[in-house]
Amino acid sequence: MNLSEYGQITSVVVSQRGGIAVEEYAEGDAETLRSTRSCTKTVAGMLLGIAIDRGIVDGVDARLEDLLGEPAPPIVLRDLLKMSSCLDCDDWDEASPGNEELMYPQEDWLGFALGLPLRETTGFSYCTAGVVALGIALERALGEPLSDFARRELFDPLGIERAEWQQTPRGETSTAGGLELTSPSLLRLGEVYLREGEGLVPREWVAESIRAHARIDDETEYGYLWWLKEYAGERTFFMTGMGGNRVHVFPGRDLVAVITTKNFGRRDAHTLSDRLLVDEILG
Repeated sequence: MNLSEYGQITSVVVSQRGGIAVEEYAEGDAETLRSTRSCTKTVAGMLLGIAIDRGIVDGVDARLEDLLGEPAPPIVLRDLLKMSSCLDCDDWDEASPGNEELMYPQEDWLGFALGLPLRETTGFSYCTAGVVALGIALERALGEPLSDFARRELFDPLGIERAEWQQTPRGETSTAGGLELTSPSLLRLGEVYLREGEGLVPREWVAESIRAHARIDDETEYGYLWWLKEYAGERTFFMTGMGGNRVHVFPGRDLVAVITTKNFGRRDAHTLSDRLLVDEILG
């Protein structure tokens, strides 16, 4: 596999039928921490599912303001999980008042999200600020840092020893992006969902998370912070982040594929990851 054909791909790790099929590193090695970018959002969804199973959060119809303990727009967690809340927030639109680039310079990211104008109609709209609010609400419900909960309830049982979370300017655990994990650790998270939760993430939550809850375009649907699509005729659900970073699960192939990259700033970054996936991994 010539990774140089796909820009700055840093690693490709693939497991199939329980064994490692591909493990290639163009930068670093198996111990190198990779910035997952928005794959972090999907990990936050896993943690919410565990918290609901533990009875810490009532369910996806719990109100955001109840978890936060302060006034908030009329949003339930389900709205944020499927990127379909009433917040006027679209990271794919530079003119959107909720565009994430307007949030990052602010001191109070939660205040930014809660202060956004509200839309009269809702539908899929990719909104990082909404997932930030979801993460902070979950952290408050837990009564401990989300990073500690993640380590105890998910990472340690999977043998994931190294994970570095980003924080908001106010010190909350950030679920916007930037969680750093090794490529093998990302693979393990994908395998958890391939194996219906492995007793760590509730089986029912896995099934509900990878079911279509919103439509993005003719080819792509959205679950609970998971993307749903077909590649080369194979159904996949996957995490994705800026630069084409990916964790793909292909149930029909009993396969999980991790692609980490530094193709940041390239308009064709996701196209490169798509091509690598189809031509090199599924081909």
